[in-house]
Amino acid sequence: MNTSIRGRALTGTALALAAATVLTACGGESSSTATKSDGAASATPAVAVKEPLVATFDGGLYILDGESLKLARTIELPGFNRVNPAGDKDHVMVSTDSGFRVLNATGQALTDIEYKGAKPGHVVRHAAKTVLFTDGTGEVNVFDPTALSSGKKPAGRTYTSAEAHHGVAIELADGRLVSTLGNEEKRTGALVLDRNDKEIARNEDCPGVHGEAAAKNEAVAVGCEDGILIYQNGTFTKIDSPDDYGRIGNQAGSDASPVLLGDYKSDPDAELERPTRVSLIDTEKKKLRLVDLGTSYSFRSLARGPHGEALVLGTDGALHIIDPETGTIEKKIPVVGEWQEPLDWQQARPTLFVRGHVAYVSEPGKKTLHAIDVETGKKMTSVTLPKSTNELSGVVVGH
Repeated sequence: MNTSIRGRALTGTALALAAATVLTACGGESSSTATKSDGAASATPAVAVKEPLVATFDGGLYILDGESLKLARTIELPGFNRVNPAGDKDHVMVSTDSGFRVLNATGQALTDIEYKGAKPGHVVRHAAKTVLFTDGTGEVNVFDPTALSSGKKPAGRTYTSAEAHHGVAIELADGRLVSTLGNEEKRTGALVLDRNDKEIARNEDCPGVHGEAAAKNEAVAVGCEDGILIYQNGTFTKIDSPDDYGRIGNQAGSDASPVLLGDYKSDPDAELERPTRVSLIDTEKKKLRLVDLGTSYSFRSLARGPHGEALVLGTDGALHIIDPETGTIEKKIPVVGEWQEPLDWQQARPTLFVRGHVAYVSEPGKKTLHAIDVETGKKMTSVTLPKSTNELSGVVVGH
């Protein structure tokens, strides 16, 4: 099945985009439904893709039309690649072996814009800025994503951590920069810099710090192995887990809710813990609630709905919709078959990406991708792709 998604289910109105010239990419053959880029500028402009999605596969990227899920272009790109929204209407950040590269998804081509560095990590969008953290160097790059449309690397802010580590950073609306602390051996917490990069706050009571999310009223949180650390209104607040080891390593926030959604792991000795509980962190009341889903999930299972709903894709194949205020599981929408999280975090598994009222869910075992209306629970369309996909993302304006 490959029917069109109706316009009301997408974020905003349909993009009225002019055709964009194909820029540098790799590859070399074409078919009626997808074209592999040929390493040189195209003689004819590519047709702009509406609200594009980008899915990775072993050896490249698929660009799909967000309304119909039609495969618009295949780009060959060796290595293990990751994708995240760049923060504007056209671009997606691609993490490659050599650093962050910028993909013009609506124009169906990799651009020449690149942030080089070993182990490109987290991409964060907040307050009209996009922040890149390069794990291998500890470098933080901050820029206005709308400047990507110029085709040139945006002028922006650069900060280098004292020591390289697997970290994350976020710039607040007033220019303060929250960035993690750590090195290759351990990670301990976070610091805050003013707009002139002068340190103004620090907290090192967050062992194993990982992940980031922002809630309503600019409450920013990073996860710890024993709880979560919140920075808001110039002050750090630590919320402890109910267990001695209660790791919240991945979070999802929404401007519509003061409550953050997080994962929750409580077995420090597990080779791979497959938890059934998620955490809901109320940044106003500074309280943490655990919700048992009755099924496990993975780090690619967490997202937020258009009204702040907490969404979790379970290994039971259902999309669980949770009221973040009460912790009530309001709905379970069957989407894919049952699955199990693989031991290797780089291996493919069903993945959730939400944009507006539409939840996109990949099913690598069947090489399929589905679009679900979050509010009605109806499957809007599905498509079968040439190869199994791994990561899934798309263009998203702003946070």
